[in-house]
Amino acid sequence: MTSNHEAPGLAPKIFRFSDVDEFRSSIRGLNVEFTPFVRRIAAEQLILQLPGCDVNVTRTFPRVVDAQLVANCTAIGFTMDDLDVPIRFNGAQRDRTVVVIGSSGAAYNTIEEVQRQIASIVFRPEVTDRGWPETRSNFKIFETSIPALHRLRRVVTEVVAAASVPTDPAEVSLKASAMKESLLGAVDEAFESVVSARWTVRPNDERHFRIFQEIRALLSEDLAQPIYSEEIARKLGLSVRTMHDIVRRYRGMSLHRYLRLRRLWLVRKRLLAGTDSVKAAALAFGFWHLSDFSGSYRDQFGESPSETLERGRKV
Repeated sequence: MTSNHEAPGLAPKIFRFSDVDEFRSSIRGLNVEFTPFVRRIAAEQLILQLPGCDVNVTRTFPRVVDAQLVANCTAIGFTMDDLDVPIRFNGAQRDRTVVVIGSSGAAYNTIEEVQRQIASIVFRPEVTDRGWPETRSNFKIFETSIPALHRLRRVVTEVVAAASVPTDPAEVSLKASAMKESLLGAVDEAFESVVSARWTVRPNDERHFRIFQEIRALLSEDLAQPIYSEEIARKLGLSVRTMHDIVRRYRGMSLHRYLRLRRLWLVRKRLLAGTDSVKAAALAFGFWHLSDFSGSYRDQFGESPSETLERGRKV
């Protein structure tokens, strides 16, 4: 991991990562858990802290993300790029100009199949007086106009550029307040330009998102144990087919494929911590067929489990 030196004034902080094992989200107010699709990355996080407002621009990597906002803040998110592979957000994947919003405890799920550049603006305290859409348990997504999204991107780019220029200490407070006001105005325009789009109904559905969160919580209880679809569906009062459909919508893959990927990453984390043995780490997460496990591990990470363990013990 590398970071830049801070210049006088507002100066944003920049963190760069070349390995997924080093990557950790530094966005204040957002609790993030992710399952990567790749190991080698070129990720970057830019964080600009203004009074009552943080601007974050992240160059991501292919991954599954589960995140939840802390209390008393409002977060706005949008892409800073235009690619042919849209992000799957809360189970919906559309190539549209969109902005997402969440407040105080709201959660979301994304699947980023390719590297993207994403911006988020986190306001503190929670914004309640500007007519923005209300959210409860989950973030919501809205289709906005192309000019409004472009203006939002442009304001973020200009604010970051201006903050990078050394500022007279006597002017920092006024400059920061003006930047925040520009960001608020750009978000206002994005929501004033929202268009009616039927496709947003499903990702904004609180009931289905809540069911997915309940499934996710049950699956996280003990990943070392066998997962029986019928038992989980019975606990949730769902049919097996409905449960599998919901998992595929929010994970973009089958239940068992996702669990296997998640377990492999958890084993890797334990090996890098210098655990006792490869066998112990594999068994801890339900891999009893060690030759099959080793093959899957090498396919996923490009090295054997023992090589990972050796590196972990050297740290």
